[in-house]
Amino acid sequence: MGLKRVGAGPRMSEAVIAGGFAHLAGQVAEKSVGRPVAEQTAEVLAFIDEFLAEAGTDKTRLVRATIWLSDIASFGEMNAVWDAWVAPGNAPARATVQARLASPGHDVEIMVVAAL
Repeated sequence: MGLKRVGAGPRMSEAVIAGGFAHLAGQVAEKSVGRPVAEQTAEVLAFIDEFLAEAGTDKTRLVRATIWLSDIASFGEMNAVWDAWVAPGNAPARATVQARLASPGHDVEIMVVAAL
């Protein structure tokens, strides 16, 4: 069984494809850093769409998602964007927690696993 790395760098890969699954690294906003959580979430989900496509899958095949919010009070704001994005009938198992994220201004980070 092979292993493929997408966007491999010295510290991490953006995705690793192994065992019939695409494991994406946690994605954060780039252009909308410091902007409202809804904008950051939309940007992050667009990155996820891109990496899933590069891995040969899409959001209809999600099996798991982990979401970190810098402030759990933004849960509803993030969910409004998530709910509009997730493929109807294909919601993954998911956990959402509050955590201090690595960089100031990043208020949402999302990591997913999708079947190929």
